[in-house]
Amino acid sequence: MPILNELFQKKDLKGIRQWVTDTGTLQIAETLERIEPEQRAVTFRLLPKSRVLDVFEMLDPTIQQSILQSLRDSKVREILEQMEPDDRARLLDEMPHSIAKMLLEGLSVKERKLTSILLGYPDGSVGRIMSPEFVELKINMTSKEAMNKVQRSGRGVESIYSLPVTDLNGALVDVIDLGELVLANPEDSISTLVSQETYFVSADTKEEDASRLLLETGFMALPVVDSDKRLVGILTFDDAMEVLQESDTADILRSGASEPLGTPYFSASLFDLTKTRAIWLLALALAATLTVNVLGMFQSTLQSAIRLSLFIPLLIGIGGNIGSQSATIIIRAMALGEIRFADVFTVLLKEFRVGLLLGIVLGTLAFLFIGPLFGWDISTIVFLSMISTACLAAFAGSILPMTAKKIGIDPAVVSAPIISTLVDASGLIIYFMIAKAILGIH
Repeated sequence: MPILNELFQKKDLKGIRQWVTDTGTLQIAETLERIEPEQRAVTFRLLPKSRVLDVFEMLDPTIQQSILQSLRDSKVREILEQMEPDDRARLLDEMPHSIAKMLLEGLSVKERKLTSILLGYPDGSVGRIMSPEFVELKINMTSKEAMNKVQRSGRGVESIYSLPVTDLNGALVDVIDLGELVLANPEDSISTLVSQETYFVSADTKEEDASRLLLETGFMALPVVDSDKRLVGILTFDDAMEVLQESDTADILRSGASEPLGTPYFSASLFDLTKTRAIWLLALALAATLTVNVLGMFQSTLQSAIRLSLFIPLLIGIGGNIGSQSATIIIRAMALGEIRFADVFTVLLKEFRVGLLLGIVLGTLAFLFIGPLFGWDISTIVFLSMISTACLAAFAGSILPMTAKKIGIDPAVVSAPIISTLVDASGLIIYFMIAKAILGIH
């Protein structure tokens, strides 16, 4: 990138063309997402024709839109026509409706039909991102006939490594591996290669659920069927990984109290970067008023034993961190399919015991350190409060994400910062109630 910036400063178009020729496709795509829109447009125009589509399909949809806006209509139509239907549908999904409709009408009849099929499925469903072009084998074919069909029809489809097999009515039977087909006896029926168990998803299945199933099975592609179990497309491994990357990125950002940008970092404006964080900070500021109100409620308790104020940061810090840890672990386990809502009581019991053990360990250390310095009554209050707060934090960090997912809310929304804030207020109530009981404050 420093070399490219230097070439632009010198206005050396010949040097830029040479850089584009000598640089790998992935590096070019990464660079285009980091440079200014004007430089991006010039660099893209200087790409060799044979590499235009490869680079374009690697870009984020927002960057693709930026580049298309800088090109002539004929060039735009040429790029869109050559794109895979699922990649094209994703790009049009990100565009304003009027522009997407205009671009769709400019496609050939075949490509327009394929793209319209995908756009007809619900947003967020696997039907929206599947590839409608695939090599379909019939159950009554011999291995030789199947190989001939792969050789005839394999060019232009997105994946030939996992081959769906259907019956004479088009209903899915199984998926066979290309390697199995290559090694099979040419005269044997491919029915000898199918297994009793096959994995598939409905076109209306959520794209994240379908992608995780593909990851778990280890296949290169997953069949997508309609309500009659007729094959309508395949979900390829690269599309599934893209979905999971976006989902995991959103979860990580929300766990850190920020919203996904929806565009590469260097393409995001200062306003976008501020907006995605300000929303969460305002929500957390409102939630923090709970802590302020709790302190106001127990003001007289604090005035009676000012030493109690010294250990407030310790308690809310420990409680918040334990709650955040539990929430992060539970959210990740749910995303990987390790935990379901049916496991809620088992999970709650396990996390409660973890919180209890952490509370005893940390509380004992605090008790031994605080007692000689501030009095054994204060150390006892901190000890009991730490155990109670740790149990509450672990409980909240597990139940809230699981409940959120059950009622259809993204668990990451009820993430670490929110749980930490709620545990802060609850922990203070516990702390002051225990203090009043032990110190005899009324």
